[in-house]
Amino acid sequence: MSENILSDLKKKMVFIGGPRQVGKTTLAKHFLENAFPGGRYFNWDYSEDRQDLLKGKWQADAGLVIFDELHKYRDWKNWIKGIYDTNDTDSQFLITGSARLDVYRRGGDSLLGRYHYWRLHPFGLDEYPSNMAPEEAFERLMRVGGFPEPFLDGDEREARRWRRERFDRVIKEDIRDLDSIRQISLVELFIHQLRTRVGNLIVMSNIAGEIQVSPKTAAKWVDVLERMYLLFAVRPYSKNLPRAVIKPPKIFFYDNADVIGDEGAVYENLVATHLLKKLQYFEDRDGFRYDLRYIRDKEGREVDFVVLKEGMVEELIEVKYSDDTISKHLKYYAEKLNPMKATQIVANLKYPYSSGKIKVIDPIRYFQQYS
Repeated sequence: MSENILSDLKKKMVFIGGPRQVGKTTLAKHFLENAFPGGRYFNWDYSEDRQDLLKGKWQADAGLVIFDELHKYRDWKNWIKGIYDTNDTDSQFLITGSARLDVYRRGGDSLLGRYHYWRLHPFGLDEYPSNMAPEEAFERLMRVGGFPEPFLDGDEREARRWRRERFDRVIKEDIRDLDSIRQISLVELFIHQLRTRVGNLIVMSNIAGEIQVSPKTAAKWVDVLERMYLLFAVRPYSKNLPRAVIKPPKIFFYDNADVIGDEGAVYENLVATHLLKKLQYFEDRDGFRYDLRYIRDKEGREVDFVVLKEGMVEELIEVKYSDDTISKHLKYYAEKLNPMKATQIVANLKYPYSSGKIKVIDPIRYFQQYS
């Protein structure tokens, strides 16, 4: 990704989005240290940086100017647009944030044509320290998640403390900065309910009734939490898009250790985050539109994940923790939809094998092919 970002900086601004504490600042400062030693870094959360930033206090020959957490400034879109449009130097601009920096697409203002957007994800089976065996990486991902600090430390107690502090900052600071949600305690309860339902269909009216809010409010909260990169929704595949929108989504968390459930639920979340990471990288790099969905019909035949490329089914993926027998539902949809690939990813698999068009493989082999 680093080489792609450096290449894009020569042409346009670059936005890097992703969850809080995933490593965006570390990556940005890496560019300063290794490619732009004369550059300048500004963090909106620091008062002195904030004042200098708004006054434009950086050298014309800085090379790279980084604005961290700029989205917390209410008028950031117009401000950066003005800076970029009036820039008559060789300075390049990198903007990072812990909320979706492309959210302005829903509004009337547009930075279209002025930026490239990249999304940063936690460690996974496609990237981890070279001195770590893939089996150890998988074990840590299942136990403490893939965020750099807990993943590299590997200590469960410290990971729990880190996670609690991160939740507090996201919910009590970041969300309040970006959205007028006042019922923070109910949002916390709502998130807890979602954490216990990972991999299941989420009927908003059911959860809304449990915490005594309206289904509309619950749906809005999911949207806000997606914008904050705390969780993401996987929606059903259907050629009838309006019908797909009203069907229940599945919810997964960027931090694998956020999941409250058995090892099967944790593992399905792990696969979901890896698939999202892979597809968003392809999308950010190549410009194709990718979607991650699930499929389920009235008879209850279900496949965990459907990969869409430009609206066309590219791959069907079934997730199993220990059962290496090919799913009947995967066979059914593989014949019905005829995708390019059909895969069953089994955590505890001794030997990969193929049967017809379906490949059965373990997660290490499957995701390392994209590293």
